[in-house]
Amino acid sequence: MRKIIDFIKERYQEYPILIASVIKWFLLSSIVGILVGISVGYFLKFLELSINILHFKYYFLLAPAGFFLSTIIIKYFAPNAKGHGTEKVIEAIHKRSGRINPAVIPVKAVSTIITVITGGSVGKEGPSAQIGGGIASLLSDIFKLNNVDRRKLVVCGISAGFASVFGTPIAGAVFGVEVLFIGKVFYDVLFPSFVAGIISFEVTSKLGLTYFNYGVNIPLHFSSIIFVQSAGAGIFFGIVSLTLIEILSIGRILNKKLHITEPLKAIIGGIVIIILAFLLSGKYTGLGMDIIQKALAGEKIPLLSGIWKAIFTSVTLNFGGSGGILTPVFFVGSTTGNVFGRLFHLNPTFFAAIGMISVLSGSANAPISAGIMAIELFGPAIGPYAAISAVISYIITGHRSVYPSQILGFSKSSSVDVEEGIEIVNAKPKGKIKKWR
Repeated sequence: MRKIIDFIKERYQEYPILIASVIKWFLLSSIVGILVGISVGYFLKFLELSINILHFKYYFLLAPAGFFLSTIIIKYFAPNAKGHGTEKVIEAIHKRSGRINPAVIPVKAVSTIITVITGGSVGKEGPSAQIGGGIASLLSDIFKLNNVDRRKLVVCGISAGFASVFGTPIAGAVFGVEVLFIGKVFYDVLFPSFVAGIISFEVTSKLGLTYFNYGVNIPLHFSSIIFVQSAGAGIFFGIVSLTLIEILSIGRILNKKLHITEPLKAIIGGIVIIILAFLLSGKYTGLGMDIIQKALAGEKIPLLSGIWKAIFTSVTLNFGGSGGILTPVFFVGSTTGNVFGRLFHLNPTFFAAIGMISVLSGSANAPISAGIMAIELFGPAIGPYAAISAVISYIITGHRSVYPSQILGFSKSSSVDVEEGIEIVNAKPKGKIKKWR
């Protein structure tokens, strides 16, 4: 009998630990999901209210003042709130075990609202990710978590933020896990990320937040022709993703070459926005959700809309503005997809949806969450087409990203030898390119 008991203990000793782990992370991630859902929900409400109050035809004339004020607030209260948000959370996870200054939460929210209502071209997900990460970091201090658990909880915060802001709980959960590394996924954080993302989304929805219902006409039965077209589109969207990344990079380089104070750079950036806005009838300022909806509805979109939005976003984020990057990514993807469809006499609505997903995949190196998001936003019929285009876009973009702090886990091709385990911003091919395979 003693031998049987010892055998059972030895064979099944891990299961009580695993059950305890499930209970622990369910509780922790549930708390994160509730708090982040409430916080992001009210942030989105205040953002929408602010846009409605201050929106007038030439609101972008306030850009210099808005960028200046945003820069001052960030400089003196929370320097890590600079830029597009998600990037700083990724950096905190990799370099500081997820430690985030709690001041980032209100500072990022306020600076983003100021940037958007004065004409800056940014998105909503960056502040949502920083709000989520900041809350999770604060909870880690309260619960006295070790560095490993802190990192996991902060990833849950990112997932919760994304799930709430886009209304995609599954894709949001996976994005928080996938975005940290290129070629690697934190599977041990997958369970709590799902819990945090789903609960956060439900809480935000209960606060009255509604999400745009994207209706895209897609054949219910698989079409090999559309599948091949989607694969070809993936190459195009990979090039679009790379172009967006390089335009953002050029903005960073210009910022470094301009040897003046940050507040003065902000004023200059605001003036540039005013000039460009007048030249282009103010189409590319602010969130740009109206144009995204037009692109997805199949309306005719100007040929260079994606390029102009990338330039506006680069100026905003590199010269004083604060906010997210993924709403501009969706803008670039949907508008270039619409244009792609029209140029090749294809369905512009369908390819606007494919473009929106594929440019997300390529520019953020997140093909799995992009594919899931396609199904959550547009329905299951789009799955095969979005998946093939998203993966090809991810490969074609190469070892680049809108998030320079992403860590390169694996090369995207065995023919390209790159140093692994370093930030993507420093990743370069080593030696000659091998024979393709």
